[in-house]
Amino acid sequence: MASDHRTSSPVHAVRYALRVLESVGTHRHGVTAEQLAREVGVPPDYLGQVLATLHRERYLGLLPGGGYVIGESAVALGAAGREGAAAERLQAVLAELRDEIGAAVYFGRYEDGEIRVVDVADGPGTPRVNEWVDFRSSGHASAIGKCLLAQLDHNARVDHFARHRPARLTSRTEVDEQVLLGRLERQPATVPTLDLQEYAVGTVCAAVPVTLGRTAACLALSMPATSAHRLRAAADVLHGRAAPVLLSVSL
Repeated sequence: MASDHRTSSPVHAVRYALRVLESVGTHRHGVTAEQLAREVGVPPDYLGQVLATLHRERYLGLLPGGGYVIGESAVALGAAGREGAAAERLQAVLAELRDEIGAAVYFGRYEDGEIRVVDVADGPGTPRVNEWVDFRSSGHASAIGKCLLAQLDHNARVDHFARHRPARLTSRTEVDEQVLLGRLERQPATVPTLDLQEYAVGTVCAAVPVTLGRTAACLALSMPATSAHRLRAAADVLHGRAAPVLLSVSL
């Protein structure tokens, strides 16, 4: 199998998923995996992973004979009230991630020059971090903010810090703009961005990018510092499950 089909990037996964959904949509009476492999040009073994994800997230339905049809989630997103359905689906996916990881889960975007937390899934046992400083002003310290800023170009980062001067929030907060810019420049897209009590004492966070075209976006999680030993593994799960979130906001 070609190496580009093995990429772990959720963006690549969503591109293939959208191609599969488009192809399935042209077959009113269902289509087999073998035919989809020919039409979409995706190797059968990789296609199996895509189909399994789409079926699990209910974007595809499976007929008794083995053919695939458009599922209820895709129908809901294509119906009237699309924005409301997409928001509900996003909340459902975040809630699933919260339960799987055992931490509050966030979806954030960088829009109109500002950091925006679009949605959060938390609960009694997985409380969200106390937003004691507006996330728009704490991008230098929070995992969400650093992950979003890392997806921007240098000039956009400089502009952001000119409007939101880095302030010391805890003893661990980095406030030197040049140091911050250097770290953001070197941040690998495949490595989670971490916040180790830089935003709030007693809380650790991680974020992974889920870029939507030219829009910077991310998935993030937060948990008590006493659970810091779980942070890396939880971030890996978050990265691996990013594709359903992208589908929820892409369709």
